[in-house]
Amino acid sequence: MKIHEYQGKELFRKYGVPVPFGIPALTVEDALAAIPQVQKESGSDVVVVKAQIHAGGRGKGGGVKVAKTRADAEEAVRRIFGMNLVTPQTGPEGKKVQRLFVEQGLAIEHEYYLGMLLDRATGRVTVMASSEGGMDIEEVAATHPEKILKEQINPAVGWQDYQARRLGKRLGLGAGPTRELVTFLRALTRCYDEMDCSLLEINPLVTTKDGKVLALDAKLNFDDNALYRHPELAAWRDPSEEDPQEAAAKEWDLSYIALDGNIGCMVNGAGLAMATMDIIKYYGGQPANFLDVGGGATAAKVTAAFKIITSDPQVKAIFVNIFGGIMKCDTIASGVIAAVKEVGLAVPLVVRLEGTNVELGKQLLAESGLDIVAAADMADGAQKVVAAVAARKGGAQ
Repeated sequence: MKIHEYQGKELFRKYGVPVPFGIPALTVEDALAAIPQVQKESGSDVVVVKAQIHAGGRGKGGGVKVAKTRADAEEAVRRIFGMNLVTPQTGPEGKKVQRLFVEQGLAIEHEYYLGMLLDRATGRVTVMASSEGGMDIEEVAATHPEKILKEQINPAVGWQDYQARRLGKRLGLGAGPTRELVTFLRALTRCYDEMDCSLLEINPLVTTKDGKVLALDAKLNFDDNALYRHPELAAWRDPSEEDPQEAAAKEWDLSYIALDGNIGCMVNGAGLAMATMDIIKYYGGQPANFLDVGGGATAAKVTAAFKIITSDPQVKAIFVNIFGGIMKCDTIASGVIAAVKEVGLAVPLVVRLEGTNVELGKQLLAESGLDIVAAADMADGAQKVVAAVAARKGGAQ
């Protein structure tokens, strides 16, 4: 789960992480009203108007504007709100800006990068920092990886203050900002741990001319499997920023990830789902999704999964690949039949069943009267679904 910058900063304040003063706005009118409030609170005319979308690189796309007067700030609000913001992380389609954050301007001394995530190679949460903060941190990581400093957290003892002091020295901070960084990271690492974050990123982390250390940005992702421990986060979910298919999958507790291909996949078991995508690519096809219905899915859940796949306009054929262990093949067959009868079948459907009640499942499909292509095994199914896509392309030509 992802949240917006202003929500992340609200969470930071709860943990004592220093952030600038700002006011979120869901309408142009709210944003315009926030400008004088921020100016009054900060004692400065300088404000920053920020687009709120779930993607980085907003500044590059024109979604962040520093305004030195109220008139400039109002112009920035009207220009940014409602714009289709394209950044390196949104893709060419971009995202419509429906929320703004009006924040105080700061007298910045230097910009840094700070991030936290799990290093899967070591199995430890790692704090990363760089003196090359700002919009081009990805380029820094690619061309000068030595400039990305790392400190791993030992789970037996947790984050230690000496690690913050060591980072401060390596970043070239003075004594005052280093002391600020120690307190800053003590609070930040506690936030990451207690809130079950999967990613925490501040770009930029800034030092000000009066020696303060503040989070000028806040990007937080949370582990979906731990959300039951944080019911308060449900109110922060922004459905407009989520993929519609992925949102629908969450409602049915389905593991779904949208991809760029045109062959929809419905599989039970993550390992089999990965193998299914691999074999589709092996035979020249491109999977449109990862979808694991789980080992104990019901016919209703299978129907929901089928609807999610068919709602993707890029899908030109569907491959259902089921090994019936806990889930019985006749359950899958019943779900597929119900789904096809409910939503229709506008693309070729290839089904491979194996395992418990496989003969009954095949019989149900054969007697359904639906245009379903049966596959003998995974390889046969993959070849048939790839061929079906190629035939549709040929027919279109």
